[in-house]
Amino acid sequence: MRKGFLAVGAAGLLTLGSLTACGNESGGDQAGSDKTPKIGVILPDSKSSVRWESADRKFLKEAFDAAGVLSDIQNAQGDKNAFQTIADQMITGGVTVLMIVNLDSGTGKAVLDKAKSQGVATIDYDRLTLGGSAEYYVSFDNVAVGKLQGEGLVKCLTEAGVQKPAIAYLNGSPTDNNATLFKEGYDSVLKPKFDAGEYTQVADDSVPDWDNAQAATIFEQQLTKASGKIDGVLSANDGLGNAAISVLKKNNLNGKVPVTGQDADPQALQNILAGDQCMTVYKAVKKEADAAAELAIALAKGERKTTGQTVKDPEGNRDVPAVLLAPAAIYKDNVKDVIADGYVTKEQICTGDYAKLCTDAGIS
Repeated sequence: MRKGFLAVGAAGLLTLGSLTACGNESGGDQAGSDKTPKIGVILPDSKSSVRWESADRKFLKEAFDAAGVLSDIQNAQGDKNAFQTIADQMITGGVTVLMIVNLDSGTGKAVLDKAKSQGVATIDYDRLTLGGSAEYYVSFDNVAVGKLQGEGLVKCLTEAGVQKPAIAYLNGSPTDNNATLFKEGYDSVLKPKFDAGEYTQVADDSVPDWDNAQAATIFEQQLTKASGKIDGVLSANDGLGNAAISVLKKNNLNGKVPVTGQDADPQALQNILAGDQCMTVYKAVKKEADAAAELAIALAKGERKTTGQTVKDPEGNRDVPAVLLAPAAIYKDNVKDVIADGYVTKEQICTGDYAKLCTDAGIS
């Protein structure tokens, strides 16, 4: 099924081959100068999702090493002060390109603006910094991610035969623009059902900093307020979904209440196999990392590439050159496709009690 993921299409979906050179210019004056090309990357944390350390770091490093370009990849661990300190150290240390996954747009903008003032080229990776100055934005189509989540919840509720289900939202961090885009996507599917009286929305809460511990507390409060009557949970990523599932387990409701997710984390894939999670959204992080690395390497060499599309930054009132990749919905019957794509291994998923579930799901 690897071919299937690589063949997934969407409006504006770019392959790396479609990034074309467009002259030797860059917003960063130092990029392409006599300075040795060096790329700095700041990842956001390791709590909101395991992907940052297990996938993004690995794939970015592999791409930079393959191109023979020096790199410095660090993780801010959710600390905004540390984020800015790391950026300052990287700029002082001679990076010619800085790629960031912002913790919020305010911090991200300050870092991007300082880098620009020092002649360092910049890229927004995965999250767009509103009002920022990054020369490129590389991510997935995040509205499409949310739409898949909404469609997935509807699919699971329909298959379970639930009539007029009560739905709870566990949205992502209010400071993350991606969370806004995810919600735009799943609202486009679910809001018409709320408006028509087919579904009832009983809770709609955002989780600060994508914090899974806070998500469990918030969901426990949602469940209590709804007197235990929640029929479906739209959780914006797998960490939040697993937090909800932990609460459902305490109330003997796991497997009875569909829960969505995003990222195809190993724990989430196990939850899906066990029937505790309805679905997740798989984002082929290697393609995202490779696209961002290609742009960063070009900038480090003083080249600018065209992406063929832009994303509107409403706060900065500008169109940011972008690469947006297509996500894929994952259910029990195609968990095997995430393994076949090389994102996780069978050994990570098919352990202990999950071995038989893997066999039943066609994972061999």
